[in-house]
Amino acid sequence: MSLPVGALLGQYEIVSPLGAGGMGEVYRARDPRLDREVAIKVLGAALASDPEALARFEREALSIAKLSHPNILAIFEFGREPATGEGQPGTAFVVTELVDGETLRARLAQGPLPPRKAVAYALQVARGMGAARAGGIVHRDLKPENVMVTRGDQVKILDFGLAKPMALGTEDATRGAGPVTGAAWSWARSGTWRRNRCAVKWSTIAPTCSRSAPCSTKY
Repeated sequence: MSLPVGALLGQYEIVSPLGAGGMGEVYRARDPRLDREVAIKVLGAALASDPEALARFEREALSIAKLSHPNILAIFEFGREPATGEGQPGTAFVVTELVDGETLRARLAQGPLPPRKAVAYALQVARGMGAARAGGIVHRDLKPENVMVTRGDQVKILDFGLAKPMALGTEDATRGAGPVTGAAWSWARSGTWRRNRCAVKWSTIAPTCSRSAPCSTKY
């Protein structure tokens, strides 16, 4: 469903559309109660009546809500609006912080990253992923499209819709759990990162740099 500017979703007033993807649409909205702008992700009408898609959407909200970290997108609320007409699905949505920036994919499209900045981004991603893992969550779809970079160069990990709860004592929840969607290792083997002589060992959450003074940080 497409929401017009000025429409209300719960207490939130739609300000403008931000984008759309396979799972739904994202809007900039205003929270009048706290007088702040937020982002609202709305499950598409075609998927809202699909129990599996709805469960995945709710799982994303719950996965992020369990985590509190500066490099993970903060979630404020998960809600559902009742159907407005007979035979029409209701509206499921999640309210998150509004990130002022661009995706890492868009940043990489502008050209190779300077080595120091590449390592800084990798460290932030590693810290966020480490916090998620410590909270019992494995992302399983980490890629440049799911990472935002703010104007102040702070990294925010998005879209935990494919996240998998990790059982206590499990060494790696992605092993023996079937195919892993996405490519958590794609940055480390991309041409841009190779040209900068940097790599990220996602299996151990250990960024390394192969410049003249090798460095590493493990989590």
